Amino acid sequence: MLKKLFVWNNCKKILCIRADNMGDLVMTTPALKALKETFLCHITVLTSTMAQHITGFIPVIDETIICDLPWVKANAATTGAGLMELANELRSYNFDAAIIFTVYSQSALPAAMLAMLAGIPKRLAYCRENPYDLLTHWLPDKEPYTFVQHQVQRDLNLVAVTGANTQDESLLVTVNENDRYSTHHKLRQSGIEPGRDYILFHPGVSEEKRKYPVERWIELGKLVANTGLPILLTGTAKESGLTGPIATGIGDNAVDMAGRLTTGEFIALTDGAAGIVSVNTATIHIAAARQTPVIVLYALTNPQHTPWKVNGKIFPYNVAEELQSKNEIITYARKHRMVQHEALPQPADIANALENLLRNRSSNKYIAPNTLIL
Repeated sequence: MLKKLFVWNNCKKILCIRADNMGDLVMTTPALKALKETFLCHITVLTSTMAQHITGFIPVIDETIICDLPWVKANAATTGAGLMELANELRSYNFDAAIIFTVYSQSALPAAMLAMLAGIPKRLAYCRENPYDLLTHWLPDKEPYTFVQHQVQRDLNLVAVTGANTQDESLLVTVNENDRYSTHHKLRQSGIEPGRDYILFHPGVSEEKRKYPVERWIELGKLVANTGLPILLTGTAKESGLTGPIATGIGDNAVDMAGRLTTGEFIALTDGAAGIVSVNTATIHIAAARQTPVIVLYALTNPQHTPWKVNGKIFPYNVAEELQSKNEIITYARKHRMVQHEALPQPADIANALENLLRNRSSNKYIAPNTLIL
């Protein structure tokens, strides 16, 4: 271990490849903190257009490179020629090391090849196969066949190979004071004075299989309206076709904020909420980073991504058979490593859980990281 530490102590410029979405990058922040605190290094993150807008709110990231890699689901993946251009760009940075973060259903080898072509001398990742020279340091990927762990713990265990560790394993997303001010202004425009409690509903999904039905959101909103707290519907401009009808269905107590907030303002709005009800998306990880109580309507796609170290409750439900992934690794995890819940959660149960959460919002009874893992 001393020899290994000595090798990594010389790494002052580290490329971290987390090419997925915003929520995945937020879950990697404890591992990034561990690297920064242990090696006092310059951290560059290679990530996707889906995650780029959150990077400025993660202070341990010194620099960001944006690219939609073809082996990660993205709207416009880079071509082969583009990958060669990216490799040449990465070479110009003279990185000492590259660390590749993945979920267990992904292969790190394409990114390892990219890092090798870029001339990065040390390359670390999980790998199921023997990577030979593609990786200089690797952990055998035992998930999900031997066990499954939370994504945050998976990432922390990966950087521990280098000797990196941190005493603070909480998620890291900051709030900009200018964003807080502009968010207060937009709340006033919606008839909500700063300092007044409010609840967030975030129904938007990136995949159809995570969807919670519109009519149940409306029923839930009508029940939650009994708290007297305004309900803010959040989402992107494209999701206003979803949030608008839900807000209208709930009634006067609901305000549609979809498409009206920058990323920074959304973080500030999340930070100020009394509680959040959301599908399993980046919102729940931002909530966890800001210690905002959260209730998650959790479609069972990956049990690793529950909220980390935050007060809340999870309502899991199975994905419809026709929408389930054909990836054999995910299929194995679904059958052998996930708690199964057939029925969609009932609005009345969610409303009761939210009222309990609001009454006990200062509680430190965090959601267990293995809640959905067998």
